[in-house]
Amino acid sequence: MSTPFPFTAVVGMDDLRLGLLLNAVSPAVGGVLVRGEKGTAKSTAVRALAALLPEVPVVTGCRFSCDPAAPDPRCPDGPHGGAAGEARAARMVELPVGASEDRLVGALDIERALSEGVKAFEPGLLADAHRGVLYVDEVNLLHDHLVDLLLDAAAMGASYVEREGVSVRHAARFLLVGTMNPEEGELRPQLLDRFGLTVEVAASREPDLRVEVVRRRLAYDDDPAGFAARWAGEETALRERIVAARALLPSVRLGDTALRQIAATCAAFEVDGMRADIVMARTATALAAWAGRTDVTADDVRQAALLALPHRRRRNPFDAPGLDEEKLDDTLEEFRSDEFQGDEDPDPDGPDDPGGPGGGGGQPPCGGPEGPEAPAQDGPAHDDTPAPQETDAPPEPRPEGGQPRAGAGEQSPVRSAEPFRTKVLSVPGLGEGAAGRRSRARTERGRTTGSRRPRGALTKLHLAATVRAAAPHQRARGRSGPGLVVRRDDLRQATREGREGNLVLFVVDASGSMAARRRMSAVKGAVLSLLLDAYQRRDKVGLVTFRGKDAEVALPPTSSVDAAAARLESLPTGGRTPLAAGLLKAHDVLRVERMRDPARRPLLLVVTDGRATGGRDPVALAARAARLHAADGTASVVVDCEAGPVRLGLAASLAGELAGTAITLDELRADSIAGLVRDVQQRSDGHCEGYVTGDPRRAA
Repeated sequence: MSTPFPFTAVVGMDDLRLGLLLNAVSPAVGGVLVRGEKGTAKSTAVRALAALLPEVPVVTGCRFSCDPAAPDPRCPDGPHGGAAGEARAARMVELPVGASEDRLVGALDIERALSEGVKAFEPGLLADAHRGVLYVDEVNLLHDHLVDLLLDAAAMGASYVEREGVSVRHAARFLLVGTMNPEEGELRPQLLDRFGLTVEVAASREPDLRVEVVRRRLAYDDDPAGFAARWAGEETALRERIVAARALLPSVRLGDTALRQIAATCAAFEVDGMRADIVMARTATALAAWAGRTDVTADDVRQAALLALPHRRRRNPFDAPGLDEEKLDDTLEEFRSDEFQGDEDPDPDGPDDPGGPGGGGGQPPCGGPEGPEAPAQDGPAHDDTPAPQETDAPPEPRPEGGQPRAGAGEQSPVRSAEPFRTKVLSVPGLGEGAAGRRSRARTERGRTTGSRRPRGALTKLHLAATVRAAAPHQRARGRSGPGLVVRRDDLRQATREGREGNLVLFVVDASGSMAARRRMSAVKGAVLSLLLDAYQRRDKVGLVTFRGKDAEVALPPTSSVDAAAARLESLPTGGRTPLAAGLLKAHDVLRVERMRDPARRPLLLVVTDGRATGGRDPVALAARAARLHAADGTASVVVDCEAGPVRLGLAASLAGELAGTAITLDELRADSIAGLVRDVQQRSDGHCEGYVTGDPRRAA
């Protein structure tokens, strides 16, 4: 087994280390979500935590880690009355992003269950993580069906495995720790709320701190065992402090004033539900125990709010997490009382500050045996907005002050209108892409539509089809009792139909014909609404814009919808309308994506008024480019942005060349009367095959 990087050797990252240590002191805090850019030691710190966790007593031989003092009466390996116990290290179990459902919850041998009546159960990762840590790297990329299983286990403290009436249940209480890069997409709100705390990490811009990071990493790579041995003293001291804080935790008093401050803070930031209040209370108590105190102070409440609330106050996926600290301080001061007076600045040499990491403020150590304490990380706050993509175009000239100025015929970006709920746009036919919520597809979850012979391991048994396959052979197999004689060749896999996520590629006209401020604001609002819809339906998104003389990929296909929203918000307008260039650039993007992920079907959304300028016969060039998409079978929708009393209908002509459909901005709204009338007309004419603009269940 490889030697892990010591936790105490991690440089800086005070909030990250504090969040992990508080969960080690009080697992009831509910885990921690670590958000940050790549290469910031997120995974290193989380994996290093396992070595600091106290040992846990378990029943000898129990695969589900039952506590000898209070064994689970429904444990599949039980009953454990009077069973011997042993101590072992707490487990850090990693859940791979591509894990199967059976790997997570466990697997039942259906063949033995049907023929012998035996519940042959192989435990999964949830059983391994019971009373330990379940770590999910890149948790935002986890498939929806695994997220659902995690939510169920986290809510009930148990895992249920059911296959055609055969059921197994076991305890599954674990500390959930996840890391993610926000540029790769956000988490579902339900899973986000399950994390007790969240911390943001970013690489420091302080040269001395970066030097220390490199020095320690190189030393570890050269001699992992020797490097760990040099930090063994600090690791032991920190482990002992965790044990002491756990012992002190039941004695910590959470006074009425602290409770009122917690409740007032959650109300002031309009946090949904009561989980935030409970997590803040547990976190403040853990902070006091970590600092060696038996009373919760106002500083503990403030620190708890900074850790427990940022990810709970988001109202849509485009909101940046974070808290207004001035508002937080005002709220705490308003509900302050004499109970907290005199305990805000404890004597650093007194009993309220036992020394070592976290004294007074609860911060973990930063120094170590290799030199003086490294400076505190003071890099700028992490900005979730991705860096602009490089293009072949020369950089825009900048005036004094470093701000880009609008070029000839170019207008500065305008703010988007308020987003709205859009109609459902989907790809026709039946796909086999990644699970999502947009288009029909063959999936592992959904309604059963038929059966087939299993390819590999059986995951979803079609019981009726299996019985029909086995029934004709019972006499030949010598059946004599009530049981059905089932062979592996009889087993049938259920085929299911659900929904898939698609690649939604936006091609946005940013030319001068769209430059009227009110008009462009409405267009941006429509695209933002479609992006929000793509987020909710688990799509990948990309953004191509065209104006002036050429088109550019403003955002390559990604799962980060908020990154696309940020690019859209900063989009300037002006110049000519190279529509053909935009369509050709989109064709190149889709060609590459088909090679990368052939199963993910694309949906092309062209946002334009249909005008084309520049070059010889630009309209014909645009039509030729559109026919390339039609030849590839790409599902296409043109969002017609034409306004005014006189309309040329160019967007509808473009949709015809794309073999797609055209809808106006007004028809895009889910509550649009015009769109509803148009939808009814399509159905009455038999033209509803294609892009669903109403209820997908009716169209299907």
